[in-house]
Formats: sequence, C-alpha cells, structure tokens
Amino acid sequence: VQLQASGGGLVQAGGSLRLSCAGSGSIISIARMAWYRQFPGKERELAARINAVGGTVYADSVKGRFTISQDNAKNTVYLQMNDLKPEDTAVYYCNAEIKPNGFTYYRNLWGQGTQVTVSS
Repeated sequence: VQLQASGGGLVQAGGSLRLSCAGSGSIISIARMAWYRQFPGKERELAARINAVGGTVYADSVKGRFTISQDNAKNTVYLQMNDLKPEDTAVYYCNAEIKPNGFTYYRNLWGQGTQVTVSS
C-alpha cells in the first residue's frame, strides 16, 4: 500500500492549484487523510485534514482559501488551493491512516512530496 501525490507546480500569486493523492494497493479502510507542508528549514506542519465521515480541520493560514475533499471510492484526497500566496511556497506531502488488507491496525503512511511554488 502506498500513496501517490500529484498536482504541484509553479503558479502566480492569486492563482490556483489542485493537489491529488491516491492510495493504491489492497486497502480495507482509511481513517483519515491529510495534507502537510514543509517550508525550507522548517518541520512539516498540517495544512488540512479530513476524516472518514468528512469532518475537516484547516490551519489558520489556509482557512477560506484551501479546501480538502476526498473520493472514498478511489481512496483519493484532494487539496484545492485558491488565492495562492508566495508564503504558500513549500513541499506538500499527503498523509493517511490506512488499514491494509491483512492488517488489524491502521498504518500511518506518507506520500512523496510535491513542490508548490507561488511567484509574486
């Protein structure tokens, strides 16, 4: 089981990007999925999180601009990012708590990072 992220890139300030992260492999259930971001020289921090029933949490810095959503049938989480600012420039990582087939517990998994660069 692994997570595959896509959708990063270069955009001008005020623009939009949508990140996607798909879980692959034999998955029994997903408890929650999230997007973290890591600024240069800093630790990863939560940008947004969504649980299995659609409850969401956002960092104050992205509220009103970012929207996290999921497609349970596709084991995929999305992050729609609008009104992007240069300070949103970071590497974005998806994260999920997944119960793979054959496991009795949830595993905490990370996808590869995807770079988001916002120019002023």
